[in-house]
Amino acid sequence: MNRTRVIRGVIGACATMVLAEMIVRLGIVDSEVVPPISEVLLRSVTLAGDPVFLAGVADTVLAWLVGLVLAVVVAVVVGVVLGSVPWLSTPSRIVVEFLRPIPSVALIPLAILLFTSETEMKISLILYAACWPILLNTLYALQDVDPVAKDAMRSFGFGPLAVLWRVSLPSAAPFVATGVRVSAGIALVVVVSAELLSGGSSGLGVFLINASSSGGNTDVMLAGAIWAGVLGLLVNALLVRVERGAFRWHFARTERTAA
Repeated sequence: MNRTRVIRGVIGACATMVLAEMIVRLGIVDSEVVPPISEVLLRSVTLAGDPVFLAGVADTVLAWLVGLVLAVVVAVVVGVVLGSVPWLSTPSRIVVEFLRPIPSVALIPLAILLFTSETEMKISLILYAACWPILLNTLYALQDVDPVAKDAMRSFGFGPLAVLWRVSLPSAAPFVATGVRVSAGIALVVVVSAELLSGGSSGLGVFLINASSSGGNTDVMLAGAIWAGVLGLLVNALLVRVERGAFRWHFARTERTAA
């Protein structure tokens, strides 16, 4: 099933590239504005050996990783506290629903003022944006834990912390992992957007904005964008693999229920 999906994805990607190449070669789109996809792909290969580009990608990945790890820690801890203390649920939900729709990009000017370090600014924005999917998944997962399992643990004399550790957290873990995977993609978009809009000394977004401002480097800019997409694809594939390996029992049960 997964192999079939991969084959279909590869076929779709190849068909899209052929179509994009034909659109430019046939003159439908001016090649001076948008170069052929073949030239962009060739430039993507050359970028893989460009030390400036690789250094920018490394800075972006570092900020993304640190921000995502912090978001996981903060969101899971806050989610467990809010999901385990009933009298905190309603007031906290109001705050969450108020803050969650605020786009992280709109907070870039505030982050620039608050943080003198470029890396701290990016990490703070990632932390804000990536927290919400993990936090909400944690809250909803804790609410959906089987009450019979928790009552059974209590009947054997286990306290609230033991019930949380032995029943609630293992049951919620697959949904928290899904939130982490969603947040990973959001974090990558946010860090590149922050670099594009705020400027700075290094980063994938800085490389893209420098390429676009130089003029006549559309192929370089698009090649950098392709690498950003490849990076997101690799991150998602890695997290899916880890998620399926760590929670094999959850996916097996889901597939049996669907069948």
